[in-house]
Amino acid sequence: MNDTIGLNEVEKAIGKPYRDLRFLLEALKEVLIENGEPSIAEVIPWIHPTAAPVNGNVTKISQLYSLVFQLVNMVETNSAVQSRRQLEDEDLTQVNGLWASNLQQLKTNGFSEKDITEALRAVSVEPVLTAHPTEAKRATVLEHHRELYLLLVQLENSMYSELEKKNLRENIKASLYRLWKTGEIYLEKPDISSELRNVMHYLVNVFPEVVPIVDRRLEQAFEAVGYQPHAIQKQHAYPKITFGNWVGGDRDGHPLVTAGVTRDTLLKLRLNAFVVIRRKLVRLVQHLSFTQPLNACSEEYQKRVMEMVGQFGEEQGKELLTRNTDEAFRQLLHLMIQKLPVSTARGHATELKETTWSYVHSSQLIADLRLLQNELVAYGAKSIAYDDVKTAIRTVEVFGFHLAALDIRQNSAFHDKAVSQLLRASRAEDTSFAEWDEEKRVRFLLAELERARPFVHPKTELEKEAQTVMECYRAVEDHTAGYGFNCIGSFIVSMTRSFSDLMVVYLLAREAGLTFMDEAGLVAKIHVVPLLETIDDLENGPAILREYFSNPIVKRSLAYRQKLHGLPRPVQQIMVGYSDSNKDGGIMASQWHLYKAQYNLAQVGDEFGIDIRFFHGKGGSISRGAGPTHYFIRALPYGSPNGNIRLTEQGETIAQKYANKVNAAFNLELLVANSLSKTSEDGAKERQFHPHAETIEWLAKESKKAYEKLMHTPGFIGFFRSATPIDAIENSKIGSRPAKRTGANTLSDLRAIPWVFSWSQSRYHMTSWYGLGTALQLLKTDQPERFTELQEALKIDPFLRYVFTNVDTSLAATDEDKMQRYADLVADEKIKQAFLNAFLSELQLIRAHLQDLLGRSFQERRTNHYYSTQLRESLMDELHAMQISLLKKWRAEKTDQTQLELMLTVNALASASGGTG
Repeated sequence: MNDTIGLNEVEKAIGKPYRDLRFLLEALKEVLIENGEPSIAEVIPWIHPTAAPVNGNVTKISQLYSLVFQLVNMVETNSAVQSRRQLEDEDLTQVNGLWASNLQQLKTNGFSEKDITEALRAVSVEPVLTAHPTEAKRATVLEHHRELYLLLVQLENSMYSELEKKNLRENIKASLYRLWKTGEIYLEKPDISSELRNVMHYLVNVFPEVVPIVDRRLEQAFEAVGYQPHAIQKQHAYPKITFGNWVGGDRDGHPLVTAGVTRDTLLKLRLNAFVVIRRKLVRLVQHLSFTQPLNACSEEYQKRVMEMVGQFGEEQGKELLTRNTDEAFRQLLHLMIQKLPVSTARGHATELKETTWSYVHSSQLIADLRLLQNELVAYGAKSIAYDDVKTAIRTVEVFGFHLAALDIRQNSAFHDKAVSQLLRASRAEDTSFAEWDEEKRVRFLLAELERARPFVHPKTELEKEAQTVMECYRAVEDHTAGYGFNCIGSFIVSMTRSFSDLMVVYLLAREAGLTFMDEAGLVAKIHVVPLLETIDDLENGPAILREYFSNPIVKRSLAYRQKLHGLPRPVQQIMVGYSDSNKDGGIMASQWHLYKAQYNLAQVGDEFGIDIRFFHGKGGSISRGAGPTHYFIRALPYGSPNGNIRLTEQGETIAQKYANKVNAAFNLELLVANSLSKTSEDGAKERQFHPHAETIEWLAKESKKAYEKLMHTPGFIGFFRSATPIDAIENSKIGSRPAKRTGANTLSDLRAIPWVFSWSQSRYHMTSWYGLGTALQLLKTDQPERFTELQEALKIDPFLRYVFTNVDTSLAATDEDKMQRYADLVADEKIKQAFLNAFLSELQLIRAHLQDLLGRSFQERRTNHYYSTQLRESLMDELHAMQISLLKKWRAEKTDQTQLELMLTVNALASASGGTG
């Protein structure tokens, strides 16, 4: 074991979190011995001063280390929570990025209470949960982790008696043993329904409890900086928070997401929305036990109650009315609950059930809740009206009758094939649409969209792509015809390369009845969203958008949605991709092109009087856009987020951010609070491009050049496929989605997630630093004055600090020794040495220049991170040795048992690094 640093040293340096870790490890040792596994108990790391390297059962050791790493993650998360609590006890504004610190900064910068209250109502954020194959652990294991975390938090209670402490320890031991005996990895690929269940957990059990916490903390922060929280309560000036979902709607390269899956997903989301709402209403019934006869209420209130009673018929209406005599608030609530379109059994919503008296739209329920709130204010119960009832109103506002908006995503090439097939089915003369040039495509599409006719009858037999698209669009049309469009987010076009890629979706929507004709022409009910993924696409985005916004059909469709949602201006969502742009040109080029694209696209929106809502396709790794939320938002260019932001929460990121409610509230607060401050500060100044644009442009260009040179060097793909466990990851059972879009064995076809995942497993992490060292070397040599300028800018510039801090974090996890050991898996010695030398040379450059730019050592700058990394490293060395040995064996034999053992090491190393792809 490479025991470079032990638990004792980390405890001395950092303190409490690692004392908690020792407590958990000792408890694990006890429970393993008690259950007849003394041999594995004796090799639990860090608590045995003379523990020797383990050469035993790969399965047991990998599982043990994976569990140990999860315990490290857990105590560090809890420590961060406790640290924030301590800081807030001293001064609420001390915790960087949260409501109080942002409000204090806005106040210092001259924003009044009225300014901020108005700005709050204009903020809109939407985390979108996805099921990309980045979560290596089963949902069952995640549930056990949640339970153990809650027990760990109880250790903070200093009031427990000795007996209570003993009972808590026994509960922790039992929880640890459940984790130990539960298999961590998927033996079979999870299906979409199991991925949906995992996402549903957060939407049903976590976020409905977290939003009220974020709202309450806003009120407390308002008061802490000297404003009146009543101003927020009375005006209901809370930011708009909603949620999105890709599971069951994202079909880009995912053949298992059928129309039936989408239809089923929409119904499950709707049912669970009523589960959430019903819980809140039942809780209100329990709380509102106030004595108040109905005839003592306002005329409006009495009229509404009697109107609702009449809807149920004489017998049922009378029974509902007499259930709580002289408790008028409960009477109205019982009527509301009865009007929810669900059946209940044993007090729980079990299935959808529409009746003549059911609510049709969530706005109807909100109106009744506001009536209740006003009546309580008149009654004198302001605190209840602006707390309990407000919470119920917010729940309906946030989750509606749909829980989360389902996005429909498909690749532009798939759409092209579908149009060609529709043309063939309609017996058109020229059916090779996918091969037409852009001019011909646009001419055809715009002429065709002047007409309301479809190409084929709904029962016409179609070829694969056309049939798939039409079934999906018709499923959406069927659902929205009955329930409205709040349940649908956007129709996202992956790999948007041109104006025609977007207009194709209008044509397909017309075919399924998702458009209508007004006096001026065709209008789409759906919102079509470009996804700009590659660096070329990001550069071409503004030109595509100008042509798109100039089109009359688009103008009418955006105006329709503006009117439907009561918006001050039309809104167009644009999705920007962090993964493929990074895969294209490395981290500096990716981040800079994303910055430029957002700045330019926001400017195009202003030219056309259209608000741009950026949808950030971020992942869990630094290469794919990860990093602290508040730093990420502050690093955005002028005009982004513009009060309106959407971003993906992918794979293991969901569990890391939202598995426990305190941490979930923290992460959601970071998102909303910083969206407020960034938007407000941008609005108070003139549009300005980055002040160091020339230097960054140069770095992006030179780093991309070095990165592309590596990627295009003959033999690179062979090196990559040998020196990383990419083949094992491709064969894993982690997620329901295939690792490749079409199955081709090319780098372009490989998804960015396994690309990043495999480099991180072998400790290269090249996707988040390669090329930048060369660029910095050239800058320092050829333009020393700009290098000095960059050094100074890094101290204050949000964008540069964000990018370089992320590179710094990634370098801390990069390990030359491991890189060389994985490179030994490459059979061709010449190829091995050529690429290994390239990596090590570039790594030496970036490390040297980053040290020069940032000054102090990593240990001095980021003490906690340094010690955490060093502690983990003492176990990772052994896991890497196991993985390399198993890779050799599996590649030679391809046995199921070896693959299982190999995936256990993949899972353990993912736990160690806190992420996958």
